[in-house]
Amino acid sequence: MIKFFFKCALLISALFIGVLIGMQYANQGIVEMKGHEQQNFTSPVGVSQDREGNVEASFLGNEVESETLSEKKEKLEDMKAFNAFSSIGKALANIIESITNEIVNFIASLI
Repeated sequence: MIKFFFKCALLISALFIGVLIGMQYANQGIVEMKGHEQQNFTSPVGVSQDREGNVEASFLGNEVESETLSEKKEKLEDMKAFNAFSSIGKALANIIESITNEIVNFIASLI
């Protein structure tokens, strides 16, 4: 089951990367066919660096900034909201981890 999950995840990520590469090539083909570059034909995925050394990324025309992610993380840490599903998931993960460790130790002692 785990092998199947990893195979599916790998396949989905490979196909997603392939779609992004295809969009990039299609954009380049449109620009070459027109003969000149216009502002309304933007690259689907772009990374640029300004004079100060800050790296800016855009994904499908939307600016992606690392500051927004850090701000969201700080907001979540400030809220310190209790999530019942999160605590249940952590407890379940700890139980499964301890059971797995015991099984591995038992099998290792037999060998």
